[in-house]
Amino acid sequence: MIHPLFTHEIGSLAKPNWRVKAMRNRPLTDQDLDDAQEWGKFLDLETEELLEILQKRQNFTPEEKQKIVWYSSLMATRMLEKAGLDVVYDGEQHRVEMYEYPIRRIEGFQFLGHVRSFDNKYYRKAAVQAAPRLKELYHLHEYQVIQSFATKPVKIPMTGAYTLVDWSFDEFYLRGVEIGTREGRRHRREARARFLHDLATQVIHPNLKALYDAGARFLQIDEPAATTKPDEIDLFFQSLEDSVGDLKGKVFFSVHICFSDYRLLFPAIQTVEGIIREFHFEYANRDTRELGVDDRKRRGYEILKELVKYDFIAGVGVLDVHTDWIEPPELVRDRVLYAVEQMGTPERVFVAPDCGLRTRTWKVAYEKLRNMVEGVELAKQALGLS
Repeated sequence: MIHPLFTHEIGSLAKPNWRVKAMRNRPLTDQDLDDAQEWGKFLDLETEELLEILQKRQNFTPEEKQKIVWYSSLMATRMLEKAGLDVVYDGEQHRVEMYEYPIRRIEGFQFLGHVRSFDNKYYRKAAVQAAPRLKELYHLHEYQVIQSFATKPVKIPMTGAYTLVDWSFDEFYLRGVEIGTREGRRHRREARARFLHDLATQVIHPNLKALYDAGARFLQIDEPAATTKPDEIDLFFQSLEDSVGDLKGKVFFSVHICFSDYRLLFPAIQTVEGIIREFHFEYANRDTRELGVDDRKRRGYEILKELVKYDFIAGVGVLDVHTDWIEPPELVRDRVLYAVEQMGTPERVFVAPDCGLRTRTWKVAYEKLRNMVEGVELAKQALGLS
């Protein structure tokens, strides 16, 4: 399955308006139905059943809502396959978002209210009030659905233990811990380590294990909070090791960290060599749009000079997910060629967008991904790989 310059999408895609409105009990418009029909035609899918359901416009039954989600999952997966990616996913069509969705399915948490994440996006923040335990496996059904119709290998991303801990209030592990003293700081760190260990071993690992048992061989752990607290980098890596557990060497594990100070990960990153195969960072957002393979033109890829010292595949972001600008294949080619030069071999380079494309329309996301695949093919030709 794995080969040089392997291509994949990092995780999230936008949800179609007809899917969003149906879940929120808002009436659909003619444009929503036209959109479903046009994407079905573009993807060579039979959508008569979907269109018949959507004709109701509102007041969908639970069974109809489930079928609507199924079709959005099918279409998103087919879109990535049509773009030419090597491994596919459905862009989180089954999920609310990356924090609230898992927390709902974990015992020991209580939601307290909404907080702003970025732009006009909000999520419900929770507090841990008891030792976390898994209520239900929360990605297994999703994998089984996608696997049932995917024609390419399926990747499942999962929010990691450190991010779930960092984005939650702690009203359990910190009980009785004093504030403002040296002993208090030590006890707070010990409490944090216990919180991470419990969540990693009792929640994340069982989910990963269930996916492995169901046949998943490409799993991604999303950790946007990884470098939030520089003095906890070691705890972050320990949580990865605890999450993987006895799955080490059985699954291709990728870790995605976006929009961070990646320098903070070194040299502690060496502790997960042999456990994590790929570290995917964001690069294009920091890069120029000029063609070329020199350091000045490819200044967004500077951290590769550090990553090459360790035994990992570099997942390189070649698409800026914060703009509708469609990167030309030639620019993707040069970014890939530069990454290969830094890593020493194409076997140590995988290619994807910087992050999930959920803030972009499907049309823009598809065009970006299609050009990404074309750019990778140009790089392969330049390297004599095709």
